Amino acid sequence: MPIPTEPVGSLPRPIKLQDAMRAFDKGEITLEQLEVERDEACLDSIKRMEATGQELNTDGEQRWSSFATYPLSDTLGGSGLAQNLAVDGGIFANFPDGHQRQLFRLKSGPFRYKNYASDAFNKAKKMACGCLKQAVIAPSMLTLLYPLDGEVEGYTREQFYNDLVDECEKDIRQSFSAGAKRVSIDFTEGRLACRNDPANPWTGRNMLEEFVKLNNRVIDRFSAEERVNIGVHTCPGGDCDTQHSLDVPYSKLLPSMFKMNAGYFLIQLASEDDKESIYKLIGEHSRADANGVPQVCFIGVINPQNPRVETPQEVCDDLVLASQYIPKERLGSTDDCGFSPFSWDLKPKHGSPDAARDIAFEKIKARIDGTKLASEKLEI
Repeated sequence: MPIPTEPVGSLPRPIKLQDAMRAFDKGEITLEQLEVERDEACLDSIKRMEATGQELNTDGEQRWSSFATYPLSDTLGGSGLAQNLAVDGGIFANFPDGHQRQLFRLKSGPFRYKNYASDAFNKAKKMACGCLKQAVIAPSMLTLLYPLDGEVEGYTREQFYNDLVDECEKDIRQSFSAGAKRVSIDFTEGRLACRNDPANPWTGRNMLEEFVKLNNRVIDRFSAEERVNIGVHTCPGGDCDTQHSLDVPYSKLLPSMFKMNAGYFLIQLASEDDKESIYKLIGEHSRADANGVPQVCFIGVINPQNPRVETPQEVCDDLVLASQYIPKERLGSTDDCGFSPFSWDLKPKHGSPDAARDIAFEKIKARIDGTKLASEKLEI
């Protein structure tokens, strides 16, 4: 069987769609008018991804406010925000270029999703000829909705965690029921939890182990057969062509991350300076048996933050080197991250979101062709 390859999830939104989202937040267009733009972007995403030869595709998350906030709000600006949330949440991440991303704040319980990933998936599958995967947000990310200190009146942290785990399980199960072949859990907060940013209080709380345990509360509700197709994605938070935690050594994350009982992992690697040492770490800490499933490691061979298109030979070379440390039967390829996890992203290094979108499909094609080369060279 050839080396498997799959995308993480998001694609850059066309500038036309980004403008429509802002216009909707300002009350200048209706939701129905916004949906027309979303439908057009989703259809284009699916058809162009299918044209690359990718067997497992996505809608590019064109309908979502972001990878983290899709269950909570209709837009990144907060339109359609769930009733028991407020827009004045804490900072999620500070980026080297000076921009920040903020979360919402939980005001009261019970915690419930407003939107589920399957809502978008059900629309996407009508546009697709082949198979689709679905990305979902990790419960660990959504813990940051709850105040760092103290409690929400009448709603304890443990009550919130119980509701959160239930909602995350529902999000995954509904995605599978809708027809998703694979579901990957976005865990970008994992690497960020390993740093201590004085301007971002939650990062200094040593929350990684708590995150892993909470995510396992969801993952362990699924059988071994189901967990083969449940993945976890880690990256240093690609956004606006920069990353929030690329300086954090993987040695701080990987030993804990692989304690999660997922069947596969999508691991950012193309933008790392010392790839070989990380391949070695992956080989040492990934498990051949994680409560009944082998952990397949999809290494990042494409850097979405850099407009230069990797060559198929570069992709092949990365995979061949990785195979010296990761068993061939547990090796896969992916993109480092979603190409645009947040819906408002002007992609400054690319020149424009539309240029970044075209480049993304070139990069995906390079990943696919390079993975085929590696499969042939490794005789898989």
